[in-house]
Amino acid sequence: MITIGDQIVTLDQLKGFLYSNEQLEISAAAIERVKRNHQFLIHFSTDKIIYGINTGFGPMAQYRVSDEDRKTLQYNLIRSHCSGTGNALDPIYVKAAMIVRLNSFLIGKSGVHESLIFLLRDLINNNITPVVFEHGGVGASGDLVQLAHLGQCLIGEGSVHYKGEIREAAEVFAEAGISPITIQIREGLAVMNGTSFMTGIGVVNLIQAQNLVNWSVNAASLINELIASYDDYFSSELNDVKLHAGQRKVAAQIRERLEGSTLIKSRATHLYKKVDEMYFEDKVQEYYSIRCVPQIVGPISDTIEYATTVIENEVNSVNDNPVVDEAANNIYHGGNFHGDYISLEMDKVKIAITKLAMLAERQVNYLMNSKLNNMLPPFLNKGVLGLNFGLQGVQFTATSTVAECQTLANPMYVHSIPNNNDNQDIVSMGTNSALICSKVIENAYQVIAIELMSITQAIDILKLNDRLSVYNSSVLATIHTAFVPFTEDQPKYKEIRNVLSKLRISISKETVK
Repeated sequence: MITIGDQIVTLDQLKGFLYSNEQLEISAAAIERVKRNHQFLIHFSTDKIIYGINTGFGPMAQYRVSDEDRKTLQYNLIRSHCSGTGNALDPIYVKAAMIVRLNSFLIGKSGVHESLIFLLRDLINNNITPVVFEHGGVGASGDLVQLAHLGQCLIGEGSVHYKGEIREAAEVFAEAGISPITIQIREGLAVMNGTSFMTGIGVVNLIQAQNLVNWSVNAASLINELIASYDDYFSSELNDVKLHAGQRKVAAQIRERLEGSTLIKSRATHLYKKVDEMYFEDKVQEYYSIRCVPQIVGPISDTIEYATTVIENEVNSVNDNPVVDEAANNIYHGGNFHGDYISLEMDKVKIAITKLAMLAERQVNYLMNSKLNNMLPPFLNKGVLGLNFGLQGVQFTATSTVAECQTLANPMYVHSIPNNNDNQDIVSMGTNSALICSKVIENAYQVIAIELMSITQAIDILKLNDRLSVYNSSVLATIHTAFVPFTEDQPKYKEIRNVLSKLRISISKETVK
């Protein structure tokens, strides 16, 4: 049990909530803060015009709503915006969004009733997540459509994911002994006006992107060892004269993975001596996809690092409108629901991960092309050339998937389309950006899975299994549980899926019980 409400929630903590069996509890201080804020809103809004409490929404804010209709207004807002289309989002994204929304409410600036806090906590801890659709949000007045589907669940309506099934919310609530909220004053608007879906999806994206970078470094370490490359590519002396943290970090990680290797060559031993040959069979320098890994993966690592800072800031921010501030005895109207911070970072991350996939594809091509590597048969074919095809088929898949990433890498951040009768005249498209980023991340996993299969086949061909560094041997052993080097042609799509299951951070089985 982890208590939230009194401290900053980090990406690592969110990872525990999402992928392990960690439960969350709310601090008593946070509950008291929410209660005081709610009571202040009730008293302050008397005889005043407060947006979304006694007015319509968006361009309809010029119309006053009577006191007797104020609660109906909140229900109408939720129901009218349940208009999502497309595929249902993976429950992991929805759970992440729910945690993010809850944490924002605990800051005590949203005016919500404490019953909303307890309901969100209970739904999260019981892994009850509403069915929410991918299309609908423009990320400006928050993730209105996606959050409306969350609101629908909170009032006991709509459908939910529960124990691997999609069921009616009312039925699941009754089974779990959970009661929906009753609107008090502005819970509908508070739930819907926020960046929590784009942020929640961003949380999952960054967790998986960090993992992808780690696997990319694993693959680079393996490929450099199997081709017996030179050690200075990753030396501290070479990389520390560049002042980029990511490059230095990646170089250090590769050195750690290659520690104890008997295959990596010392340039001093092989070339820094009297040499009579006029032509060298071994390359003096490898191709860029082999020797420039710190310089390529370094900025990708830095991009994810900065995006993590932005996401954590958003997770711990008040991102709805208006902001209810009893300390200042005022309510402030503005645009904290605008999702530009998230949209821009998700675009940057998807560009970075696309480059990661491109690097993996180039490394695959190097292993497949005997004229480039000068040590392996074409397409890593252990059979009869011409009769057998080795891993030729999976290279097509890698190339095709990278091409899709390159198209998806085009930015969403600059594709604003005015809507809502031009009230929302410039928007972030943050949820779209986050979802496209998630697609790029999934694609990159597929390409790196194919790369690791290729590396495993190459190591088997060169009979290097017993000569790898200790770390690389452990990585290879993991891949061997999902892919076994082969001679005779056979379908590979199932093995790609099996390798993928070894690479992805997956939801703990305990989590979904």
